[in-house]
Amino acid sequence: MSNVHLIDHPLVQHKLTLMRRKDASTNSFRRLLNELSLLMTYEVTRDMPMQDIQIETPLETMTAKVIDGKKLVFVSILRAGNGILEGMLNVVPGARVGHIGLYRDPKTLTAVEYYFKMPSDMPERDVVVVDPMLATGNSAIAAIDRLKETRPKSIKFVCLLTCPEGLAALQKAHPDVPIYTAAIDRQLNEHGYILPGLGDAGDRIFGTQ
Repeated sequence: MSNVHLIDHPLVQHKLTLMRRKDASTNSFRRLLNELSLLMTYEVTRDMPMQDIQIETPLETMTAKVIDGKKLVFVSILRAGNGILEGMLNVVPGARVGHIGLYRDPKTLTAVEYYFKMPSDMPERDVVVVDPMLATGNSAIAAIDRLKETRPKSIKFVCLLTCPEGLAALQKAHPDVPIYTAAIDRQLNEHGYILPGLGDAGDRIFGTQ
C-alpha cells in the first residue's frame, strides 16, 4: 500500500462526510465535489516539476518558479470523472484535458470502452486520471491500459472513495501508478458498490437515476 496516498485533511474529510449523506441535494453534492476536488489537487500536484523564469516585481527583477500546466493532462473517466475535473481545472487552468468513455457491464462488471480522446504529444505529458469511485477497479485498469498505449511520462489515479478490493486490483494491474483518495471504505457489495460509500456518484452529480 506504499503507493496509496490517503488525503485526510480535515476540510477534505468534512466535505466528504456531507457528500455521503443521502439527503444531500444534487446542487449541494456537485458544489461539495467541486470544492473537495480543488483541495485534493494541492496534494496530487505536490511533486509537480517547476522551472525558473525571470519576472519584474514592482521593485526589481527576480527569478521565480512556475509550473508548466500545459504539460499536465487531466483525464476524466466519463461521465462521473467530469465532476472532479472542474475543480482541478480551477487550480491548474492551463492543463490539457483527455476523456475516456467507459461503462460497466451490469452482468459482468467489466469495463466497456466507447470513447477515447487525448491531447497530442502524450510522451511529453504527465497524466492525472480522475474518477470519483475506485470500486471493482475494472474501469480504472481499462483506462490506464489504454493510456499506457500513448506512453505518457507518468500516470496518477485520483478518486474520492475506494475499498480494499479496488486498491488490490489496481495495484496488481498497475503497481507503478500512485493512487490518491480521500477514503478507503469497508468493502464492495454483491453489485460492485462501495460500502458504506455514497451511492452512484454519476447519478448524484447529474441528478439521474
